[in-house]
Order: sequence, then C-alpha cells, then structure tokens
Amino acid sequence: MKQTFEKVYQLKLSMKGITPQIWRRIQMPENYTFFDLHRAIQAAMDWDNYHLHEFEMPDSKTGFPERIGATDGDFENFYDGPLVPEKKAKISDYFTLGNKAALYRYDFGDNWQVKIRLEKILPREEGVKYPVCTAGKRAAVPEDSGGVWGYLYKLEILEDPSHPEYEDVVEWMGEDFDPEYFDPEGVSL
Repeated sequence: MKQTFEKVYQLKLSMKGITPQIWRRIQMPENYTFFDLHRAIQAAMDWDNYHLHEFEMPDSKTGFPERIGATDGDFENFYDGPLVPEKKAKISDYFTLGNKAALYRYDFGDNWQVKIRLEKILPREEGVKYPVCTAGKRAAVPEDSGGVWGYLYKLEILEDPSHPEYEDVVEWMGEDFDPEYFDPEGVSL
C-alpha cells in the first residue's frame, strides 16, 4: 500500500460511444498518481496495457487543459505536445469538487475513450483494501476489437448465428462472452 492516506476518491469510469453504457465505479487512495489510475482503469476494463494512453484534464489551479501520460522510455516520442509525467501527478492535485471530469484515451488506433468523473471524496474505511471496484455495468470491450464501431459490429454478428463471420467472432471473443455480464468482485485492482 502506498504510504498512509485519509481520503478515498470515488470515480466513475464510463466508456464513451457505447449504449447501453459500460461503466465502473472505483475507489482509490488520495495519494495515488495518474499512473496508478491508468493501472486501475486497465484492470477495471479487463485490458492488457498493450497500447499507449493519455489523460486529459483541466489543471485545478489554472483551468487550462493538460495532457498527462507516460514520459519514460520512448513513449514520449509518440505524443503530440508536452505531457505531465503520470508517475508524478497525483489525482488529488487534479480532481477536486470543482474539477471533477477527465478523459482517458487508450489505444490510439481503436481510440477507446473513458470519461472519468469524481463522484465523492470519502473518508478511508478501516478493513477495506484500496483500490477497489465497487460497481459497474456490462462486460468491458475486448482489447483490439476495432474501436466502438468494430465492437458494435461484433455484437451484431453474435446476435445472428447464421452470419458468415459468426464462428470467427465467437472464437475471437470467447464462447462465454456475455456483453451484459459484469461482477465487480471479479476485478482485482
């Protein structure tokens, strides 16, 4: 556990562009960084961290938008413009009750976008292991499924066993894939 903390940030993660909505509610210690938030989003959405990502959020002091991301290794060369280092930027320095929303972009090819909204700042509860996923709806989109359009097309194919691509999509997504199923207890942040 990252040192001591008193407050917990309750965040709602909502996939953009998909209806009915895919969402997760997570709680994180106030001293976590955006890198920690990235890892929590990856776990909550059942992704494997294969692709680049970035956050966009207004600076809580100036109101100007900032981009926050990985600045180590060769990753910085892939981004257009300056990035705030995600391993140094604490969520508590950005998320406030007056500055509640951020955008997380993942896999710039598929262009997954997750809206992050601060719902509450809570006192830490004894006996709870943070971070934790407390709620959510619908299965996460599988990695590399072609963005919103590709994912929705695959769901359409799954509805029609006579579709010529049905067997391929079932094999790719897994026989047990149920787009409506989600269990927060199955998420290990």
